[in-house]
Amino acid sequence: MKGVERRAAILQELHAASGPVSGSALARAVGVSRQVIVQDIALLRANGDDVVATARGYVLREGPGPRLPTRLIKVHHTTDQVEEELNCIVDLGGAVQNVMVNHRVYGAITAELDIRCRRDVGRYLADINSGKSVPLMTVTSGYHFHRITADTEERLDEIEEALDARGFLAEVLPYERDVR
Repeated sequence: MKGVERRAAILQELHAASGPVSGSALARAVGVSRQVIVQDIALLRANGDDVVATARGYVLREGPGPRLPTRLIKVHHTTDQVEEELNCIVDLGGAVQNVMVNHRVYGAITAELDIRCRRDVGRYLADINSGKSVPLMTVTSGYHFHRITADTEERLDEIEEALDARGFLAEVLPYERDVR
């Protein structure tokens, strides 16, 4: 079973459940280790699925109302261009939900951002610059993914076109196709 199919099966298990489902039970249901389930849950969250970890297991929380159009984009740039990239997205009406790197050794690593405006961009950069931290993208030589939302698919298209015009869009490699 491929990762995309496995994550769909995990969502089905969570939808069908009347209560929390343990990581071990999910692992048995889809035939993988509990650690793979932990990674899949992280990817589902990065994809916008509201999976909550409780003391008794995982629960799929259904939010009220329709979801905003969402897209996972792969980008590449230097740390000096982070502000330009994020401002490009928010100036065109997008929100940056998270950042994810797909490390060949450590796997997918995701951090929530929730950047919706230039003020959020400024706060994010101030937080990065206030300590000994560096953007997550540095562990993959500047390559990273963002989950972005906007009010329409057309707006997401505009954002991708603007990022491409700036040279920020990167090709999704064959081993990364499962990330989507």
